[in-house]
Amino acid sequence: MHIKYNSPTVLTYAFVSAIVLILSQTLLPSLTTSLFMVPGKNQFSPRDILNWVRVFTHVIGHANWTHLISNFSFILLIGPILEETYGSLSLLFMIAVTAFVTGILNAFLLPTALLGASGVVFMMILLASFTNFKQGEIPLTFILVLTLYLGREIFNSFSNNNISEFAHIVGGFCGSLFGFFRPARR
Repeated sequence: MHIKYNSPTVLTYAFVSAIVLILSQTLLPSLTTSLFMVPGKNQFSPRDILNWVRVFTHVIGHANWTHLISNFSFILLIGPILEETYGSLSLLFMIAVTAFVTGILNAFLLPTALLGASGVVFMMILLASFTNFKQGEIPLTFILVLTLYLGREIFNSFSNNNISEFAHIVGGFCGSLFGFFRPARR
């Protein structure tokens, strides 16, 4: 028996995120804030090319190990199933689109900065409910997951915390669209 790199997109994403966190906590303390955090609307300048890079890279940066582990426990659980269902490049495309949409909406609508993979987590959660999707049907699992997860996020958005429920909701919306319009490989 040997260890297989069974999910290249998900595993590479997890390892890169862990390396960024290790570097930001040891050798490069400002790494996360300088390259992996999208500024809020009052600080985002569309003329700054680095801000456009951060729109994509914010899903790699995390505030601490608890933040990273809570996101990647879901990503490592759900991601390989989705990668097998949709393909590695297709999943990478979905992650990039979700990063862009959550990052750009946050930058233009919300005053707070954004970092972390929670939008990607919610994209994967909603997308996973479509793994047995057939044309002309809406999976009941999708309706239940949508109700439970996004309902909770809407409810939590009224509490004062450091969590971007907005990114969760937008990520879930992206996953729903991918599920409806991006057919799984057969």
